[in-house]
Amino acid sequence: MNRTRGFSLIELMIVVAVISIIIAMAIPNLVQSRIAANEASALSSVRSITSAQLVYSATETQGNFAASLADLNAIQLIDGALAAGEKDGYAFTTAGGPGGFTVSASPVSESTGRRYFFSDETAVIRFSVGGPADASSTPMGNSGIAIGSNSVVALSTAR
Repeated sequence: MNRTRGFSLIELMIVVAVISIIIAMAIPNLVQSRIAANEASALSSVRSITSAQLVYSATETQGNFAASLADLNAIQLIDGALAAGEKDGYAFTTAGGPGGFTVSASPVSESTGRRYFFSDETAVIRFSVGGPADASSTPMGNSGIAIGSNSVVALSTAR
């Protein structure tokens, strides 16, 4: 009797079940990691837009702020991807004029992020969960820049 060696159907089903369990445990961690990365990118982009607004006001218009992302991109203060208004699962807007400016970042969907971000001429970045952030939302902490008497001053982040 010549019998060929191989796997039985039961053995193959057990292997498939084990692989399925491993995948089921890994997918939520992957989604959470992606959300965290998108939120970190959005926070960095809000910082970039805020800095660009402050530079625009100081160098281009002596006190006025840019009305749109396109205005900041026109003089190369932000990159084209950010000027398009959407990056890494977040939508960005800015509005400005003689009195100040606002920057907002909102997740495109719940699978791309859960926090909303906001900043204005105070350069304090604020966030909210579940709805758009505004000037009364929770501050992120030390955003890295502060406005002194008509100048931008870097803050130390010693911990």
